[in-house]
Amino acid sequence: MAAVIKPERLKQGDTIAVVAPASWPDHNNALKAEEFLNKSGFKVKFGNSLTRKKGYLAGTDQERAEEMQEMFADEEVKGIFSVCGGYGSARIAPLLDYEVIRNNPKVFWGYSDITFLHISIFQKTGLVTFHGPMLSSDIGKEEVHPLTYRNFDKLAEPASFSYTEAISPLKVLSPGRREGKLIGGNLSLIVSGLGTPYEIDTKGKLLFIEETDEEPYQIDRMLNQLKQAGKIKDSEGILLCDFNDCGPKKRKESLTLEEVFNDHIVSSGKPVISGFKTGHCSPNIAFPVGAEAILDTTRLTVEVEEPFSIS
Repeated sequence: MAAVIKPERLKQGDTIAVVAPASWPDHNNALKAEEFLNKSGFKVKFGNSLTRKKGYLAGTDQERAEEMQEMFADEEVKGIFSVCGGYGSARIAPLLDYEVIRNNPKVFWGYSDITFLHISIFQKTGLVTFHGPMLSSDIGKEEVHPLTYRNFDKLAEPASFSYTEAISPLKVLSPGRREGKLIGGNLSLIVSGLGTPYEIDTKGKLLFIEETDEEPYQIDRMLNQLKQAGKIKDSEGILLCDFNDCGPKKRKESLTLEEVFNDHIVSSGKPVISGFKTGHCSPNIAFPVGAEAILDTTRLTVEVEEPFSIS
């Protein structure tokens, strides 16, 4: 495991690169997001991937990987934001030069399919990245929750972060207090990395999981695989985030999500809290992947350390 590297905090006037490491975006939504970033005091540099299409991908794997490399190496660029998810991030993970990323640490932001890159970048380089709302998928929508906008203020503020019930109702599924680095993201992407060089390392960490549009039996299958791979046992505690539209559809006779969580997660005896609004939801609260955090079921909080370098 590489030593942890924190990126520098963003400031007014900084340039943010907007890239599409997976699928191509809705261009109108992307333009709305540019307007939002400009109003927030940032300059925007669009990658060519936003105008490329190769089936469901924003260009070839090589093109998308090279664009990521160029943005990390570009001294003008201080942050790199994913415009949307979709599919394709895992395809470029083997093509990235992780030395370039390690030697040019900067804010990297996104979620959903971008989960694969959060895990690969943190584990290969130690760089703290940000599992947060994306520009076309979230910020470009007609209605955006104020707390989703508020995430971007955090990029320029020197402060730790506390997730409490002031943000959303939380529920203790298994008691305890544990510390560890945050790791996780979209369940499908976490599971897709098992058995690859980018397999998630949960040992000594707090695992957070979110998902969308999967039925309980599919969540069951993925959590069972994660459990049998030892990833739940290795973790210090689990944060169950938003499981958007994950009720039974095709299989009307179904276990509930709570039953599935009890079978695979609560049964581990690890501290577990559910209800975090992170992922395919509104608001969508950003979590820094690789930052130290404390999960405390008595206080119903997750305290996250300052994720930026102190200069």
